[in-house]
Amino acid sequence: MELEHYFDFLGADDIRLKGTRMGIETILYAYIHQQRTAEEIAQIYPQIALEQVYATILYYLHNQTQMTQYLTDWLDYCAQREREQDENPLAIVAQLKQMKAERSVATHG
Repeated sequence: MELEHYFDFLGADDIRLKGTRMGIETILYAYIHQQRTAEEIAQIYPQIALEQVYATILYYLHNQTQMTQYLTDWLDYCAQREREQDENPLAIVAQLKQMKAERSVATHG
C-alpha cells in the first residue's frame, strides 16, 4: 500500500487523514514541535489510528522538504490569523476583555 492512500489531498495547503477532517499538520506539529511519540499522538486524538499517525510521520520523512514547507506555511497562516484577530477582535471578545479589565481594577484598587 502506498503512503498516499492514507491521505485526502484537497489542495496544496490542505492534506487530511483519509476519512477524517484532521489535517496532517496537527500530527506533524505534535511530532516535530511538541516532540510527542506516535503513541502519545494517537492517545491525544482517539479518532485516528496509530497506523495513521505512523503513516503521516513516514510521509513527512519521505517528503521532508515539501512537508517542512507545508508546516511552515500553516504556522505562518495561524500566526497571521491570530494577529488579525488581535487587531480586530469580535465585539464579544472586546466586551469580555473590558469586563476583565474592570474587574481587575475593582479587585486591585
